[in-house]
Amino acid sequence: MSQTAQVVESRVKRSAWQKYGTPLIVVALAAAVIVTITRNWNGWEGAQSKQVTNDAYVQGDLTPLSTKVSGIVREVKVNDYQVVHKGDLLVQLDDDDYRAQVAQAAAAVEAARAAIEDNRKAQELEDAKIQRALAGVDDAKAQITSAQAGKDAVHAEVVRSSQERTRQEALFNANATTQQTVESAIADEERFAAQAANSDAAIAQAHASLSSNESAAEAERRSKAVLESEVGDLVADLHAKEAALSVAEVNLSYTRIVAPADGTVGERQVHPGQLVSPGTQVMPFLDATRWVAANFRETQLSNVKAGDLAEVRVDLYPGQVIKGRVLEIAPASGSQFALLPPDNATGNFTKVVQRVPVKIALDSSSLTDQLRPGLSAEVTVRTGR
Repeated sequence: MSQTAQVVESRVKRSAWQKYGTPLIVVALAAAVIVTITRNWNGWEGAQSKQVTNDAYVQGDLTPLSTKVSGIVREVKVNDYQVVHKGDLLVQLDDDDYRAQVAQAAAAVEAARAAIEDNRKAQELEDAKIQRALAGVDDAKAQITSAQAGKDAVHAEVVRSSQERTRQEALFNANATTQQTVESAIADEERFAAQAANSDAAIAQAHASLSSNESAAEAERRSKAVLESEVGDLVADLHAKEAALSVAEVNLSYTRIVAPADGTVGERQVHPGQLVSPGTQVMPFLDATRWVAANFRETQLSNVKAGDLAEVRVDLYPGQVIKGRVLEIAPASGSQFALLPPDNATGNFTKVVQRVPVKIALDSSSLTDQLRPGLSAEVTVRTGR
């Protein structure tokens, strides 16, 4: 083969290689890249030090304020969309009926306390009667002792005077004494006999007094026991009346609807003169605290944790950045909190990347105070990796 033929053959081979080899190499490299990305994309995405999502919205606690009791609206103290502070009066209901109920319940409490006081004084009176009866018992016992001692002494005189009378009568019969002496002895005997009879009567009277005073003491003890048994019922009645007073006072407080915190009210839904019933909504209340609910893809949360720094950009204020931190990460994906959670156990299945709500707490600033719930935002979380 000539040299010219060899050169032509070499050029033909090089042209075929350039025509088919280069595309094959490009296809092989593209396939390798696709396979690598497909197999490791989630890991690469989760490992990023900055995780960004525009599926984020400003949030705030929106509370519909309602009535707890029925009544006539006396006054609405605020205008639509007015800024209020915690404890500010928003709506006042007519409270005349509830004040009367409080006064009635307070009077019932005072009556229950007076009944307890009357019972206490009655017990003190019974104690005084018992002490008086016991003093009578002691006095009767002393009288019995004294009368018994006197009876013993008189009995000795009765025996002696009787013997003296007998002796004097014997002497008179023997003409050894005078009639006057005999009569004196007889008088002495009769006098001591009368004293003995009086002593018996005194002893009997003292015993009767003792029995009477003991009976009186026992009767007063029973009366006091009855009063003591009534104390429990009286105290229970007082507690019931105090509870009724508390209920009346609470119902009275419900006639004042106040702001539960610092924030802003929405549109008023009641007006003066309107009759409202329990559960009637008077106006919505929006708490002043704002945060951002950012819905990150599940593949972005590999390294996101509570406390990570966050930057929030709100569409309403372009170019402005609000600092914040990751406060909480939802315990489940957003689909699980839906009214009708998906059921992937039936029918055809297509894997869809889920999103998990992340709560972003915002640093206090003048811009934060101007945010309104529902505004769109973009959130960047720095994982610190």
